[in-house]
Amino acid sequence: MSTRNGETAASDEATADAASEPVDFWSAFKRAHEAVRARVIADTAEAAGLSEPDLTILVNLNKAGGALRQSELAASLGWDRTRISHQLTRMGKRGLVTRERAGGVTVALTDGGRAAITAVHPGLDTAVRRHLTDKLSAQEIETLSSVFRRL
Repeated sequence: MSTRNGETAASDEATADAASEPVDFWSAFKRAHEAVRARVIADTAEAAGLSEPDLTILVNLNKAGGALRQSELAASLGWDRTRISHQLTRMGKRGLVTRERAGGVTVALTDGGRAAITAVHPGLDTAVRRHLTDKLSAQEIETLSSVFRRL
């Protein structure tokens, strides 16, 4: 029996077997994450001259309307203070973001940062569809979204 992506029922059974063991499930999750991440980054960030951390920060700032407190940005990414600080310093030198101190540090997109995320967004959307969402049903996307929000 074939699934809609031409995979066999046996591969579905192998996935179900992997899910029965927590470490096997974690390993399968890690493999899927790394494969999709690498493909999406190769299709978008590298082509635009951005690193994966650049893209991640630009996407999050853009989604937040262009600015966030540095601590909020770090928390949303799961990054520690040192990592985000060093990355923002590099991005600031390239004119992608600014940081202003006023009762905390606010990170904002510059015109260059807005231009970069605007330019890369169509390719990012296409890459995410190609390497992730087009391979899933609407129900699978809904289920995974629910799971990811809980984690």
